[in-house]
Amino acid sequence: MSIPFNRRHFLKSCAATGAWWGLADPCLFPGLPTLRAAESELPSKFVKFSSKIEPLVRFLEETPRRRLLEEVAQRIKKGTSYGELLTALFLAGVRNIQPRSVGFKFHAVLVVNSAHLASQNSPDSDRWLPIFWALDYFKSSQARDVSEGDWTLPSVDNRLVPSASDALRLFSEAMDQWDEAKANSAIAGLARSASTEDLFDVFCGYGARDFRDIGHKAIYVANGWRTLQTIGWQHSEPVLRSLAYALLERDGGNPANNDYEADRPGRSNLQTLKKFVPVGVTEKPNPKLPKSYSMCYVRVAGKTPVIK
Repeated sequence: MSIPFNRRHFLKSCAATGAWWGLADPCLFPGLPTLRAAESELPSKFVKFSSKIEPLVRFLEETPRRRLLEEVAQRIKKGTSYGELLTALFLAGVRNIQPRSVGFKFHAVLVVNSAHLASQNSPDSDRWLPIFWALDYFKSSQARDVSEGDWTLPSVDNRLVPSASDALRLFSEAMDQWDEAKANSAIAGLARSASTEDLFDVFCGYGARDFRDIGHKAIYVANGWRTLQTIGWQHSEPVLRSLAYALLERDGGNPANNDYEADRPGRSNLQTLKKFVPVGVTEKPNPKLPKSYSMCYVRVAGKTPVIK
């Protein structure tokens, strides 16, 4: 006959044998290795932010829309700063709202910098209002995202993240081939190693290469850059992963192997740019940048370019 083996019986048996946590091998299973606290934490399926900002982001995500503004106001009274709230709002949108298409519900992310500018240019008594509006807009877009499948930015597999010396080349190759998986890993490596200027240069080229989403890809590049300049580039990796995913949005087959109408203006512009020659300037295009559009970044040092 089997004897019920409940939690109390288990603990008593451990105590009776002197095998309590930290004193000896775990009871019933002698020889098991010690399990450290860090080893007991399972990897998250979704991206996590720094320990300092993650709790506030989670609060914005999980608080119902009908209560959010009131509870945010209470947190502000208790010491939550404007910068912390702006950062958490932007990151909550990046994690919770699918940037495809790069418009519609994703406007909740694109407008964060604009809300910040509105706050800066408001009277002291009204500076919180644009941020409160953006918070409510985020909850509306979050609900729409849930109804459309509940997309969430996944965590990155660090085993696939390339070294600093390979990241730019692999990211450029992945973006040129419209390869989402490789681009996601490569941009994580690039975000950890490249300068903000090089990152901006790279994304400018890809943000303007096609006319899908009627220009919102370029808008995300610009506003992503502006917002990171405000909240700090220590938050750049998840933002740039979201941005790369957005820039690879397309319908149908692979644009690298097709001549779609949405890609023709960008390809035509690249050919036109090759005709521009800076007057009296000897500086060459940045050799670090992808050859496909490195001509975009010839610095003209105030001189007027001419067309051959």
